[in-house]
Amino acid sequence: MSKTLTFVTGNSNKLKEFQAILGGDDGKVGDWKLTNQSVDLDELQGTIEEVTIHKAKQAAERIKGPVVIEDTCLGFNAMNNLPGPYIKWFVKSIGLAGLVDMLYKFDDKSANAITTVGFCEGPGHEVKLFQGVTTGVIVDSRGPTDFGWDSIFQPDGFEETYAQMRKTSKNKISQRSKALAKLREFLESN
Repeated sequence: MSKTLTFVTGNSNKLKEFQAILGGDDGKVGDWKLTNQSVDLDELQGTIEEVTIHKAKQAAERIKGPVVIEDTCLGFNAMNNLPGPYIKWFVKSIGLAGLVDMLYKFDDKSANAITTVGFCEGPGHEVKLFQGVTTGVIVDSRGPTDFGWDSIFQPDGFEETYAQMRKTSKNKISQRSKALAKLREFLESN
């Protein structure tokens, strides 16, 4: 018997990656049929784990059923993993060039791309977290600028930024793919 799992996001780029990485050709993972819904969720301040748990619980209450949400961060090692869960607001406020400029006085340009996926079976249930990390460096913007901070993040071992990579290549190494692989394993075994 198929159960419905709603991925809560209004970000069409995240949805496309989520479907490309996690969704099978039939839109299912194990016994779960994947759907999508955009729901406005509160932006809590806290750690990435606290933010993800809060969003997943809130989404489960609004959807009245099983949900998965994800929160993706970009943390600069020179700044003790800031901007972290606030990266979206930094991009909106100071832009990509401003993010790069934040590191101009630091020799250390290394960064962590972190995706934390929260699964909640429904209202009142605990949230299970699945996290993936990709390390890299912050560089001047290269490639399309239509997906968050992808054009300033160059993963370790590559000469291209995320934005310059083919989607299939990025989806094999990204923090999102690592977190979703853990979610897939969980969903297929439950």
